[in-house]
This record gives sequence, structure tokens and C-alpha cells, in this order.
Amino acid sequence: MAQILVTGGTGTLGRVIVGRLVEAGWEVRVLSRRPRPGLLELPYQLARGDLRTGVGVDEAVADAASIIHCATGRDDVAAARNLIGAARRADTTQVVYISIVGVDRVPLGYYRSKLQVEGLLEDSALGYSVLRTTQFHDLIAAACRTLARSPIMVVPADTSFQPISVAEVAERLVELAEEAPAGRVPDMGGPEVLPATQLAQTYLHATARHRFVRPVRFPGKTAAGYRRGAHLTPERAVGRASFQDYLTERQLA
Repeated sequence: MAQILVTGGTGTLGRVIVGRLVEAGWEVRVLSRRPRPGLLELPYQLARGDLRTGVGVDEAVADAASIIHCATGRDDVAAARNLIGAARRADTTQVVYISIVGVDRVPLGYYRSKLQVEGLLEDSALGYSVLRTTQFHDLIAAACRTLARSPIMVVPADTSFQPISVAEVAERLVELAEEAPAGRVPDMGGPEVLPATQLAQTYLHATARHRFVRPVRFPGKTAAGYRRGAHLTPERAVGRASFQDYLTERQLA
């Protein structure tokens, strides 16, 4: 069976993708800047390389039929250029890229970078598939955890979110890697669009905490974009697991 390379394979999403690929019988290679010796017995290959500088990327991409690009951080655009260049030289069939709903509508620096990477793929002459999703359950929970450190839990007023399961996104990305390049595919959103205040209360109830939840109207174009729902896709509420489901699963684990 052909090989699939995963960038960001040790991150929240990447770990789940790698696990699903291994279960499906794929030969998997994970690109890492600092492979740890203790991980060398895992059921996949580790390739040392740095997307930001390009060092080792050609070797990591060699023989990969598909690439699932999940790595993110500083210099996302430069990293994508290096990955695309290596994929061209290796005649890779396609690059599957995870993006975010609203990257073309919310004026956030990180979103602009994601949109630029989408454009690089479109202009690359490579086969590619781009999936935009809403925020992961993990991200919403982490934000709630941080905000709940204060006795007053400040959340954005008049703003909703549509959290989605990491496992469901991973499942879709694996499907795309197994199929022919599809370009920009339909967005993927969680099953519910919920106000930030409700998400905060749900988190507090699930973690048995008591905080005063205060909605605040934040200034700026980015906050206005979120209030408009530019990061939501209610017409593509295809996710199955709710935020409550996620919290319940974590509490029972």
C-alpha cells in the first residue's frame, strides 16, 4: 500500500489522523523537527525535517503518495511553500490541507495565513484537497478552562461558536487522502451553533465550577466578524458529537 505523510502528526488532530491511518493499514510517515528516541517503536515512520527552513523535507516527502498537512505555527506560509516545493519534486499525488471556516471573512492574522496557504495550493499545479472546519471541541474547552481561572468568566457578547469533534475531522481528512484530489471541499461544522455564554455555562456545569459569566462586547473588526457569524457554517452542521458529548466523555475517562 502507498505511503501517506502527515505533518503535525504529534498534535491534537495529527495524532488522531495517524492512528486512523495505521488502523486502516496505511504505511504512515510523520514529519517531526525533533523525533524522540522513545517513539521509534511506534507503528509508523518518523522523518526528521523542518518545514520552516526546508531542511529534511525532501527526504520526508519522498515516496509519499499523499500528504496530510496539519502542521501549524509560526511561518505557516513559508512552511507551506517548502512543503509544496518538495511535493512537486517528489511527484506527490495530492496534498490534503486542514483550514478554518471564515478564513476569508474574519480579519485575523492567523486566518490570513491559512487563506494564503490555500492560495499557494491552488496555484501549485499539485493535486490538492482543502477542508475548512469550525473550532474543535478541544479548543473551546481550553479557552473555557483559561477563562474560568478568574471568578468572573468573561466571554464575547453576541457571539456563537459551532464546535466540532477532532475525531470526525480526522475521519474526513483520511477519506480525502484516500480519494482523488477534490480542490476545496464542502465545509464541515459541528452539530450545534451555541452562544459563548451557553458554552461557558455548559463547561462550568460539567467541571462542577461556579463562576459568574459576563458577556463583554469586544472592539475591533475581528470581534465584529465573530459577532456576524463569519466563522460559522450552520448550513453544513454535519458533525455528530456535541460539546456536551465531548465534556461527558472527558469526565468519564
